[in-house]
Order: sequence, then C-alpha cells, then structure tokens
Amino acid sequence: MGALSTKEKTLWYLGALAIVLYALVPVAWIVSLSFKSEADLSNRSFLPTNVTWENYSGIFSGTASDLFLPALRNSIIVCLLATLIAVVLSMFAAYAIARLNFPGKRLILTSALAVAVFPVITMVTPLFNLWRRIGLYDTIPGLIIPYLALTLPISIWTMSAFFRQIPWDMEQAAQVDGATSWQAFRKVIVPLAAPGVFTTAIIAFFIAWNDFVFGISLTSTSDAQPVPAALSSFTGSSYFVQPTGAISAAAVIVTIPVVLLALLFQRRIVAGLTNGAVKG
Repeated sequence: MGALSTKEKTLWYLGALAIVLYALVPVAWIVSLSFKSEADLSNRSFLPTNVTWENYSGIFSGTASDLFLPALRNSIIVCLLATLIAVVLSMFAAYAIARLNFPGKRLILTSALAVAVFPVITMVTPLFNLWRRIGLYDTIPGLIIPYLALTLPISIWTMSAFFRQIPWDMEQAAQVDGATSWQAFRKVIVPLAAPGVFTTAIIAFFIAWNDFVFGISLTSTSDAQPVPAALSSFTGSSYFVQPTGAISAAAVIVTIPVVLLALLFQRRIVAGLTNGAVKG
C-alpha cells in the first residue's frame, strides 16, 4: 500500500477527530455538570456560570457521603479481590490450555467465550433467590462470586492467547538445569507472560468496576453496595430535586481510577494486546 496523499491524510485526521469528540463530549459534559450549583443546573450552557465544589464536598463530607464513601470502599474491595482471583485462576487455566494436550480443550475455550457474552440479566433472578437462602445476599463475598462469572471467562480466553506465544523451550531448559515444574512456571513462564497478565488484570478490573446489574440486584445496603448501584440511590435537597450535580461528581471520581490505570499501564496494555494478537 502506497503512501497516503494529503487529502487522504486530512480525511483520516478529520475522521479520528470526530470519533474523539464523539467519545469525549459526554465526559466533558458530566465534568461540567459536576461543577454546577443546584440553581445553575437549569442553565443550558456547556460551562457552569459559577464554578462550585459543593457537589464534590457533598459526596465526601455532606449529605451524600453516607452513601458514596461506603460504596466506594465496597467497589475497591470487591473489584480488587475479584480481579486478583480471576487473574490467578485464569493464569493456571491458560497455562494448562496452552501447555497440555487433553480432550475438551477447545470446548473449554469455547465455553469461556460463551459465558463471557452470556446476558447478565438472566443470571440475576436465580442468584437473588439462592443468595437470600444461603445468606450471601448483600455481602462482599456474595458480590465477588458473581463478578468472577464476568471476569474469569474473558480472563481465561484473553490470557490463553498470551501463553500460546511463550517459547516452551525456555521452560524445558530451566527444568534441565534442575528447576521443578513449579519453579520453571514461577520464574520463567510468569515473567514472560507479564504483559498478558497486566492486560488481563486491567480488563477484568474494568468489567467488575463498571458492573451495575449485579450490584443493584444482589445488594440493598451500604454493607456491600458498589458505587454504580449507590448512584441510583442519591437524593437531592428535596423530593422534587434531582441530584444531577452529586451524581456527576461521583461519576467523575469513580472514573479517575480507570483513567489512571490506563495511563500508568498503557505500554504494557499495548504490548500485551500485540503479543496476544500475533500467532506463532
């Protein structure tokens, strides 16, 4: 394919700019709403008339803090634990799928992909009834287990692609030098799969962090309710006032960890996705 002409480059740049604006304008609008006062929310201008921090102070120390702070704590605990468990289990599963030959290996990968795209809403009612019977409703473990159903299948599918790219001769060389199978896995295979592990962990964390259906259906109090579910419980200064500013401020806060992860690990994400996309 030859070099692009100036006209073609211009069209590509304009198309990319349109996509970026389409993605960022709603985010910028939410940020703007978070800095508007309750009286200024009816103003249709994009920017706030008077910038105020009352929405942020409200979710950290005001009337909404009783909902937001416990929910933020719950989201961090649940998502980190679900991500850690999913990454560890998927790492062992992906190693076995890539390294061993056994009947049903392709079926496992196909099943993992099928579960990953399975409609979440269909699992809510059975889990709701079961969790209430066995005492897991509105608990941290009762939320981690369903999150594994979201994160583990896609983690197995993603990480198996990375493990298939690893040169197994290095593992055999380590064993020849006297390393056990566990030592070879821990000291040779895991460091080589680090980009894939980081990529899988971040994807799993994003999926768990953004879940709303399980959070709103399997919790009811601040004991385990995550942030996306807690946002639906925000109230305004009166029954007839929508808490748009507070919800926008909370949305901005919960987006920060996602943005920071993407910025801090962008090189590993790109390297991992590139390695996983190339077949050896």
